[in-house]
This record gives sequence, C-alpha cells and structure tokens, in this order.
Amino acid sequence: MSSTLDDVARLAGVSPATVSRALRGLPRVSEVTRARVVQVADELGYVISPSGSRLASGRTHTVGVVVPYVNRWFFGQVITGVESVLRAAGFDLLLYNLGGDAGRDRFFAEMPLRRRVDAVMVLSLPIGDAEAEAFRALRVPIGLVGSAVEGFAGVRIDDVAGATAAMRHLTHLGHREIALISGGADVPMHFTPPIDRRGAYLDVLDSVGVEYTPDLEAAGDFTMAGGEQAMGELLGRSRRPTAVFAQSDEMAFGAMRTIRRAGLRVPEDISVVGFDDHDMADLLDLTTVRQPVVEQGATAATMLLDWLASGEPPAEPAKVLPTRLIVRGSSAPLAGDPETSRHHAPRPEA
Repeated sequence: MSSTLDDVARLAGVSPATVSRALRGLPRVSEVTRARVVQVADELGYVISPSGSRLASGRTHTVGVVVPYVNRWFFGQVITGVESVLRAAGFDLLLYNLGGDAGRDRFFAEMPLRRRVDAVMVLSLPIGDAEAEAFRALRVPIGLVGSAVEGFAGVRIDDVAGATAAMRHLTHLGHREIALISGGADVPMHFTPPIDRRGAYLDVLDSVGVEYTPDLEAAGDFTMAGGEQAMGELLGRSRRPTAVFAQSDEMAFGAMRTIRRAGLRVPEDISVVGFDDHDMADLLDLTTVRQPVVEQGATAATMLLDWLASGEPPAEPAKVLPTRLIVRGSSAPLAGDPETSRHHAPRPEA
C-alpha cells in the first residue's frame, strides 16, 4: 500500500499543509522542518503528485515556444537546446508552429498560450510594439532568441560581424567577383538576419572598392533546393562569380551541388562560404561562420527559468553569443593570383 501525504505529516509531526509546502519548495517552512519532511518522505517512498503540485502552486510548469518553421534545421536545433534545459528543471515544452505570416497573424489575434504556460520563448521573430504589448499582457516572463526587446530576456548573435568575417575571408583571398545567395527581397515575418548579412556583404564590397551588381545576387529561400536554383541562375548570367557567400549552410550545400553538376570545381573554380556550421558542414568541407545554435536555445531557457525563480527580469536586454569563421576546403585563393596564393595561410582546424 502506497504512502500518503497524511502519513508523511503524521510521522514528521507537522501538518499536511506544511508537508506540501516543504516538498514543493515553497517559503514559510524552516530548513530544519523541510529536511525532516524530506527525510520522512524518502523513507516512506512518498512523491508529491506533479499535477497536484501544479494546481496548488498556480503554475503549469510549462514553457510555450513559438517557432516560425518547425521543419527548418536552425529552429530544430534551437528547440533542442531549449528542451534540454527545461527537461532538466522538470518543465514541459508546448510548441506553437506559426508556419508563415498567416500563422503569425492568427497567433497574435488569438494568443492561444494564454493561461497555459508559465513563460514564453519566441524564436527568431522580430517583435513590434503592438506584439510586445500583447506578450506583456500575458503577465509571464518572455524570452527571445535572435532579437532584443526591453523588459524581455534575449539571446542573439551579431549577424553583421559574422557575415563580415565571411566576406573579408573571401576578399583577403583575392576574390572580387563575389556572388550572394540571400534569403530574397521578400523576407518572411520580418526576419532580420537576411537583412543584416546582406548589409555586411555590401559593406565589405564597398570597402575593397567593388561596386554592387544585381547580377551577382540570387535568392535561395534558406533551403538546399533554393540554393541549387540560385546558383543555377548565377551561372546562367553574363558574369560568372569566382566566389559565393551563401547566407546559410543549406543554401551553400545546394550551390556546391549545382557548381559540380555544371562541371566546375569547388574551390578551384568557385569558392563557397556559408553561415551556421550545420551538422553536415564538416562532412562537406564547407567554410562557414559557426554560430552556437543549440547554445542560444539553452541560454535563453536558462534565463527564463532564472526569471521565474527570482521574479526579476534580466538586467541586460539581450546576451550576444560569439560567432567564429571556420575555414575548410571549400574556399581558396583566387586562381591565377600569385599574391594571395603566396600569403594564404594554412587553414585552421574546425
């Protein structure tokens, strides 16, 4: 026969309410009493009901996670980081997949997470004033991955710095005919990384005296298939690039496939640099900008749990995690340029 809360209370010499507070970590219980209750509960093999604990505390022990596209590699990796931290703390994850602009509009119209979660995590979704107020109305801690709003917890990377490192790597190798495979002009849900990375591309070109030309840009939609198609468009134009900067590794993978199918070589004919350090980047020997994807989710989840525990939002609006250029075999000095070949240092290990 299993033990009950009343059994623990009787043997510990306290009231059932005190046992409940002690085992749920609530205040107004002395450490001596709490230790005695925990010892008796262990001896009897009593474990407080999670559902009962949640009802008594008024908390759901659930964090809602709002994601633009659940089937994209980046978002899946961030969710992995979030879930690992929540699971270790005894919290559940409630996932809400927007799936595009229509889903975003419906979410903010209905706010389906209301009264269902203790906190909300929003992945890579820029928040306007009206949307920030809608989240504040939930009266729960809000965490953001990829953006910053005053009064919310936030974790992001510096997309401009990462893309600048990628472009400078190519220009230092002597490349000037550098193509950009971007997310496209019609950026979904107002994502800022495509805009920031494109801005860095333009700035580095300008810094080496190269004028931007539309013929060296094509949209890849942040997918491998999109990268393939974009590279095909670039190869079909009048100016063949000597290097390509793709705003994501998946687009870079597609570009490399198209280059090789066209009978060209990477990097001898065209160097390719990506952004992310996808799980497959090392296998495909892709030079890329490494961003800590899983760590962004884990860090944001930790900040939310700290907020729940302390009742105080973080002092800083957003924690910026570092990026790093990883040089592999898909980039090389411009062919026929002895100056860059002579000064090209051996590539570092990833």
